[in-house]
Amino acid sequence: MWWALSLERNSFHFGKDGMSQNMTGQIKKVNETGNYRRTKMKKEMVLQKLREQGCRITQQRQILLDIILEEDCSSCKEIFYRASKLDPGIGTATVYRLVNKLEEIGAISRKNMYKIACDEENGSREVCRIEMEDHTVRYLSSKNWNEVILAGLKSCGYIGTQKVKAVVIESCV
Repeated sequence: MWWALSLERNSFHFGKDGMSQNMTGQIKKVNETGNYRRTKMKKEMVLQKLREQGCRITQQRQILLDIILEEDCSSCKEIFYRASKLDPGIGTATVYRLVNKLEEIGAISRKNMYKIACDEENGSREVCRIEMEDHTVRYLSSKNWNEVILAGLKSCGYIGTQKVKAVVIESCV
């Protein structure tokens, strides 16, 4: 195959306008306050998933989640170190249990240094990460990603003059 993509989310949808949609059809536009809005939305999504799993949302879990959302952490120890500055009562077991639960619900990926993996607000942001054999990484915006898909489909003979209306990628799990 001419391309191989490693995508973080279970499911998303790119429309012809280059905007992303989640499966419930919500469309969000990124603007100047996009980082704050995106972080707030991610936190609410993760908290909702935790509630669905029967987890209580404690102050300590919120602190840990804020650290994971706001900073690039490379290990549980680093998360613990930062969290213990804010709340000395947070133990390492709390950090490890939350990280395991977040990975279990698909909210984080340990491969990506504990970055939240369920970002739904992509607009013109880079939304596709492509990892090469030589370990270089390329990022594409939704517009560029759609252009790559269109060019690939044409070169493989799957389409002629049609335009790509949408690309939907879903997990097989």
